[in-house]
Amino acid sequence: MLVLILGLVLFLGAHSVRIFADPWRARTIERLGPGPWKGLYAVVSIAGFVLLIWGFGLARQHPVVLYVPPLALRHLNALFTLIAFVLVTAAYVPRNHFKSGVGHPMVAGVKAWAFGHLLATGMLCDVILFGAFLLWAIADFIVSRRRDRRLGTVYPPGTLAGDAIAVVVGVALWAVFAFWLHARWIGVSPFA
Repeated sequence: MLVLILGLVLFLGAHSVRIFADPWRARTIERLGPGPWKGLYAVVSIAGFVLLIWGFGLARQHPVVLYVPPLALRHLNALFTLIAFVLVTAAYVPRNHFKSGVGHPMVAGVKAWAFGHLLATGMLCDVILFGAFLLWAIADFIVSRRRDRRLGTVYPPGTLAGDAIAVVVGVALWAVFAFWLHARWIGVSPFA
């Protein structure tokens, strides 16, 4: 469990600098330059991601059951995960209503993914992993939306074409992941 927690601290810590230490981040980027900052950020993030994946795998070998969710919540998780894939895709598709309305669809997608998984899983390692991501996403979303209001950030208006691309690509990616990759990479078939 320690490796999982260390991975979460590194990965979410790197992704929390703008939430909790934005002035320090700005000074550091100014001092180091954007390239070295991005390099350092990438190295810490990748190291954290590798550790959290490895740690999650280790923790799953010694399961501690906290609760047993009803089967219906596994199916509800599929819906939350589908929404998450569409929202994360929308973060990369220009001019869609998800981005213009939500402002930060990737963070909203992480919230949906983490919340759905908390409903569907009940092991201690699941609660630590998905709970940490949910808390991080909530904090990041609040701080990002406040920053948008403070800076007067306005996102380009969405178009139906942008919406359609985000939905079609998001659903296709979700289907590939849910029906094929999740079982291969995670070892759990979401619909079994």
